Formats: sequence, C-alpha cells, structure tokens
Amino acid sequence: MNVIDFFVDPLRYDFMVRALITTLIASVVCAVLSCWLVLIGWSLMGDAVSHAVLPGVVLAYIVGAPFALGAVIFGFLAVALIGVVRDTSRVKEDAAIGIVFSTLFALGLVLVSVTPSQTDLNHIIFGNLLGVSRSDLIQIAILGAVVFVALIVKRRDFTLYAFDRTHAHAIGLNPRLLGAALLGLLALTAVVALQAVGVILVVAMLIIPGSTAYLLTDSFHRMLIIAPAISAVCAVTGLYLSYHLDTASGGMVVLSQGAAFALAYLFAPRQGVIGRRITASRRRSLREDASAARQG
Repeated sequence: MNVIDFFVDPLRYDFMVRALITTLIASVVCAVLSCWLVLIGWSLMGDAVSHAVLPGVVLAYIVGAPFALGAVIFGFLAVALIGVVRDTSRVKEDAAIGIVFSTLFALGLVLVSVTPSQTDLNHIIFGNLLGVSRSDLIQIAILGAVVFVALIVKRRDFTLYAFDRTHAHAIGLNPRLLGAALLGLLALTAVVALQAVGVILVVAMLIIPGSTAYLLTDSFHRMLIIAPAISAVCAVTGLYLSYHLDTASGGMVVLSQGAAFALAYLFAPRQGVIGRRITASRRRSLREDASAARQG
C-alpha cells in the first residue's frame, strides 16, 4: 500500500467520512473547553460531569427528549449534589465529587441494563464512532457549533473568571453565572463527545489537549490555538490508525492524544523533562563560549 492509498482508501466509505467529521468536531470543541478546565483546575469536575450525564442521556432516550437536555439537567444536578455533600458534611470536595459521579454513573449503567431499546445503549458508554448516522452527525454539528461559538464569544469573561474571580465581580461580571455557564457547556460538550469515544473516555478529550498545550506555551490565547490543533491532528491520526490496524476507533484517538501529551511532557522546550535539560545545556554552552571568547 502506497501513501496515497493509506489516506484515500478510508474515505471511500461513507461511514468513515462521517466518523472523521464527527471526530474532528468533538476533538476541537473538547480541546477549546479543556483550556479553561485545566486553567481553573476543574479536571476532576470535568470527569464528574462527563460521567454524571449518563443517566440523563438514558432517561432522555426513554422519554424521547433530546440527549442534550438530559445531559444538562444531570450535569447541574451532579454539581448541586457535590456542593450539598461538601457544605453539609465533613466530606471534602474531592471525595464528594468521587461519591456523586460514581453513584450517578452507576445509576446510568443500571438504566442502560434495564432499558429495552432497538439500539445498543452500550454505545453511549463505549462510543460508536463508526456507527454515526447522518442525523447523529447533524445533532453533533449543531451542539458543537453552539458550544464553540459560546466559548469564543465569551472567552474574555471566562478567562477573567479563571484568573481572578474577585476582579471579574468588581467590574460587574457574575462569577457564579459564568461558572454555571461553563458547567452547562461542559455537559453539552460531553454529549458531543459521547458518540465518538463514549462516556468513559470523554474526560480524556476534555483534559489531555489543554494539558498538552499548557506545557507548550505560557500564553492562554496561544493555548486556544495549540490545543484544538493538536487535538484535530490526533483525531485524524487515531482514526486512520484504527482503520488500518482494525482497532477501536475512539480508543485510538485518545491514545494518540496521550502520545502527544507524552511528547510535550518530555520535549517541550521550557516545561518538558528532557527539553528543560537540553535548553539548560545549550545556555551553559553559550555562556562558556562567550566567556572563552572574552578571555581570548
């Protein structure tokens, strides 16, 4: 197989084209949101909300409502329950998050197991990227566009909320409302990514791209460019590898993102483990050469 066939062959199938578009939409939207999640320190909250939406999605399926509606309701329910447990008991926030999201996720698993369905609801848990229909793609595209536009339009307010909530309040912004908006967008983003990688791996797409970009730059505005760019490349790479190696498509996409993070962790010029040593070694060499030149 030559290089052209490697790239062209998968695109001869309609299901692969839909899978590629779906993966790109989910990857880019998740990556943009992940920049704020990493900056605020909401990685565990992202894990909680992405798992907690499962019963909402299943109940929405049962009553014939949009998945997004059930996801948003249970996303906010999870956050409210975490706050109640944290504020009314000795249990700390990290433990409250673990208790709430695991319980709601278990409820979702039970609902999946007892809900009669003409479709396999296990796809919600593990993803079914190659089974995306045209109607699924339209829903994903609409939700993805809503989340992306909202994040870009309100990016300055969300960034100020992430850096300094006190200053945000002082200039007339409502930090509580901004936090609620981010949580709502998080729930919608989880729905976008469900079809691609399933509930279990959604958190990876919500955390890895932002963390990778965070290692590569000190500018938040550049993070908003680097994270989706890396995520899109990983999406295409993972999908093509899954096709040619006959492996799980969602898993390969996340593995590609994990590999990208590992490379940044090791070789990022300023923050990478090896990159820092290389940079420091070069600086020492330059100083030694400059010193030798002055002495000469």
